[in-house]
Amino acid sequence: MTVVLRGMTWEHARGYGSVVAAAAEYRAVRPDVEIRWEYRSLQAFADVPIERLAEQYDLMVIDHPHIPIAAETGALARLDGVGHDDELAVLADQSVGLSHRSYQHQGHQFALAADAAAQVSAYRPDLLDGPPTTWEEVFDLAEQGRVVWPAKPIDAFSSLVTIAATHGVDPMYATDDAGRARFLTEEEAAPALAIMRRLVELVPSEQLTWNPIQAADALAESNDFAYCPLLFGYSNYSREGFRTHRLRYVDIPRGPMGVAGSLLGGAGIAVSSVTAHPVEAIDHAFWLASADVQRGVYYGGGGQPGNAVAWDDDRTNADSLDFFRGTRATLEGAYLRPRQTGYMAIQDEGSPLVTAALEGKLSDTGLIAQLNQLTSRHLVPPVEGSRRRGAH
Repeated sequence: MTVVLRGMTWEHARGYGSVVAAAAEYRAVRPDVEIRWEYRSLQAFADVPIERLAEQYDLMVIDHPHIPIAAETGALARLDGVGHDDELAVLADQSVGLSHRSYQHQGHQFALAADAAAQVSAYRPDLLDGPPTTWEEVFDLAEQGRVVWPAKPIDAFSSLVTIAATHGVDPMYATDDAGRARFLTEEEAAPALAIMRRLVELVPSEQLTWNPIQAADALAESNDFAYCPLLFGYSNYSREGFRTHRLRYVDIPRGPMGVAGSLLGGAGIAVSSVTAHPVEAIDHAFWLASADVQRGVYYGGGGQPGNAVAWDDDRTNADSLDFFRGTRATLEGAYLRPRQTGYMAIQDEGSPLVTAALEGKLSDTGLIAQLNQLTSRHLVPPVEGSRRRGAH
């Protein structure tokens, strides 16, 4: 009798093509298990609570900031202590930066890093001999009208965190004089906001509504732009035939901390706590996250692996203009968002405030005051989690 598992992921070759290709290959490994994947738009996927998805699907591809809420509501199955601990230890060793750790909560593992990402830079190698490596070089290129920067609310928020962290201050990890969690002081935020305001002056205003996919498409489908300083990487755009022109992804512009501090993204494979087939679902999750699958069929289906073996692989790098090696230092030094249930409220409520400030509707003082209020309201010190694995 065939066990049928239903999965939910997001609408992109990176999110959907990868797991569908892997599911087809899995039939040869487990002929008794069939995985049927569905997808939603990236926005719809983000808007639906994981608790609700877990009632309908056995497997889910999820973002790591949702882990604390999903874990504490009991929506996700624990992946430690269920017969795969040796494999779990291997995956921890094969983590790209803090990707594996980002799916842990209160000492347990609730997803596996099937996809690793952070804010990186991208450029057109046919239009530029090499990318800028400092913000002054970025501004010089932007003054020529050749820079694109996705700054819709969530991406503007991400850029603020990234630039602040590369300047040596990690948002949301410190406390104020009263012992309350805070976002940043005005002094700490000033360098990042100055960079962002300069960028806003130099890029087309419509980019305040763009996401990383729109920015990558603008780079890849015309010759209007040649470089983007901060966007979440999509290795698909570095591959032959995905778009008209290929993009080369590289490390972010250097700050006082080098390239350490980029906001960590990525996606993990999780299992519903109420699945009727927990053994089969968990087995598949571990298989999907394993090194050979990640560098093989998962990458071949359009995926962006979360396993470091795939990031070190000669074939995946040769196929993607060194996407993985070219951004690895940024990933290894990436900033991990706070591991508390209240974090998502800060991100959701704070992101529009950052865009409002960039549009001139909110002063820097007002922005930081409101972000600090959100942080003190939703986070409880001490804020759990290491902020980066190492500076590079």
